[in-house]
Amino acid sequence: MGGKSRTARCSRCGVQLVVPPFARTIRCALCHGITNVGPRHDPVRQAVGFVRSMVNSLNPLSSYASGGSSMNNNNNSLWNLPPSYPQVQGKKRALLIGVSYTMRRYELKGTVNDVNCMRYLLCERFGFPRECILVLTEEERDPWRKPTKESVRMAMRWLVMGCGAGDSLVFHFSGHGVQKPDTNGDEVDGYDEALCPLDFETNGPILDDEINETLVRPLPRGAKLHAIVDACHSGTVLDLPYLCRFNRGGFYQWEDHSPPSGVYKGTSGGLAVLISGCDDHQTSADTNQKGKVMKLHAYYFQTAFAGSASTGAMTYSFIQALEFEPGTTYGRLLTAMRSAIRDANTGIGGGPIASLLRKVFSLGLTQEPQLSSSEMFDIYRRPFLL
Repeated sequence: MGGKSRTARCSRCGVQLVVPPFARTIRCALCHGITNVGPRHDPVRQAVGFVRSMVNSLNPLSSYASGGSSMNNNNNSLWNLPPSYPQVQGKKRALLIGVSYTMRRYELKGTVNDVNCMRYLLCERFGFPRECILVLTEEERDPWRKPTKESVRMAMRWLVMGCGAGDSLVFHFSGHGVQKPDTNGDEVDGYDEALCPLDFETNGPILDDEINETLVRPLPRGAKLHAIVDACHSGTVLDLPYLCRFNRGGFYQWEDHSPPSGVYKGTSGGLAVLISGCDDHQTSADTNQKGKVMKLHAYYFQTAFAGSASTGAMTYSFIQALEFEPGTTYGRLLTAMRSAIRDANTGIGGGPIASLLRKVFSLGLTQEPQLSSSEMFDIYRRPFLL
């Protein structure tokens, strides 16, 4: 019996799947959902992973050693941050990163304005002090404010360092994302998601394991983190335990994406929420037409925030939804963002965003913003507050 194929229903769309022998998870070819088909997780292994994670989160300095992940750097690097980084540790602070990859074949031209628009939104609509916002772009003269791998790592530590109850943190990334084969058994679909800093070709991308360990795990009770990531393959780039799936009718369901290995990926009592540009298997509408790379969030159009400048579709739809409906809920926010992109895909609606998005979607490409979280909640009742 153990060597024979069997069938199972997709947990997302309900289609019947043929499960290979000994498989633990399977991806649906129709909806790309991941279904657990193996034996239940070993409770002992889960308990060991949870205890180990909690010990590390209570004593983060013990896990810093140079040359590894963000939690693998020497003790001094945790506290000796670059002097140009904001010294004010306010209740509201943000890290905004825009990577343009200037003069490269995969260059993006709207990421800096994405950052400018996000800074405007945070300051003018949500009361974030400008002195509590750290910006990394290629236009910065300070080398520690350029979005290299080491600078991004350092900046993520700055964002969460010393955070406490009542703190509201925002992490925004506009750039490229990739998938890498999972090597430690903590991914349901077998792939790590990763963000590409400026020097990723030489120093590698920043994996979701590291992002989770740096930004998510330290969050104490009463603190909250919102990550807005406009990149390919970014649906679960924070490695949060729960992913929200909902259809066009507005019905939603939380999926448990806890690692099969039992490693704890939650917070230390706080709340972490990710709004991402597309699902893990989606590529933000990358295509090639007449020799030019066309990427959805690399299309540009006029905005009320930047005059003649341009910004990306995902960031634009996010800001537009919040501007048009202050005090919205998570559910209504995601619905509005998806509707803007879907209307452009179907030819409904006008204006610069619709006309530009239609150029991409005429090629048959799609993407949908995603919501994941460290805890499950009613997305139509909980207000979106930064």
